[in-house]
Amino acid sequence: MLSKKLKKLQAARDRLASLEKKMEAELAALPAQFGFESAQAFANAVVKASAGGARPAGKIGRRKAGAKPKGKRKRSKVTDDLRNQVKQLVEAGQSGAKIKAATGLSLPTIQNIKKAFGLVKARASS
Repeated sequence: MLSKKLKKLQAARDRLASLEKKMEAELAALPAQFGFESAQAFANAVVKASAGGARPAGKIGRRKAGAKPKGKRKRSKVTDDLRNQVKQLVEAGQSGAKIKAATGLSLPTIQNIKKAFGLVKARASS
């Protein structure tokens, strides 16, 4: 029983050695396939390409297609007419998202206007 396991182990080692030789041959031929004269020139090109494609530090992820670039956005002018429009929409039972679509104001701005008119429920204290 032990001899069978030793034979299997030796066969696995032989397969591993054979695979290593094949890999060495393929790796040795790789620079020539891409038009490089030496392995060192190929390695330098790989390092240069990978360094150029690396993301800058602090940048995580990519911006989604069609997403607006980050930066300062233009502030909206909240006029008395807009405040009254928000009040009417709230009293009509519209949601914050619908009010945002109708007025172009941000949700926090809408919430502040609602608070100023007393249209926000008080928080329950604990």
